[in-house]
Amino acid sequence: MSFFSDFFNSKKSNFSKKIEIFAPLSGDIIKLEDIPDPVFSKKIVGDGIAIKPSGNQILAPVNGTIGKIFESKHAFSIISEDNVELFVHFGIDTVQLKGEGFKTKAKDNQKVKIGDEIITFDLDFLKNNAKSVFTPVIISNMENFKKIEKSSGTIIAGKTIIISLYN
Repeated sequence: MSFFSDFFNSKKSNFSKKIEIFAPLSGDIIKLEDIPDPVFSKKIVGDGIAIKPSGNQILAPVNGTIGKIFESKHAFSIISEDNVELFVHFGIDTVQLKGEGFKTKAKDNQKVKIGDEIITFDLDFLKNNAKSVFTPVIISNMENFKKIEKSSGTIIAGKTIIISLYN
């Protein structure tokens, strides 16, 4: 019996820490591979998930510091207190809207907590004017983590864990 318990205990100790990433938007999780943009679907900028949004706000997915909110208000970077580099990019080709349909509620270099409002948006306007509203949530420094677990299903902004990372 001790062989098995030793085996399973050693498996668990391979990871020193679990880091949880919360949903920045409400909606349904879709696979990153299903995003109609190869930069995301081929994981060129990192690994993660995408969300088909149902709400009208993007919240902080981690406790951390906003890196940069794009001038076109459709995307932002954030670094968590655990040094996870995240990139949240609303929709595909939304940069071409030049900020129309979005309002920023946070600023570059602002410290935020999980659930703090970063950006609000007009979902109906964006559904009618963007190539896609699928929103990738990307871990851009995956090389620092040993394992990623991705959730699925319907999620609630600021409440549902969408990604667990292990290092």
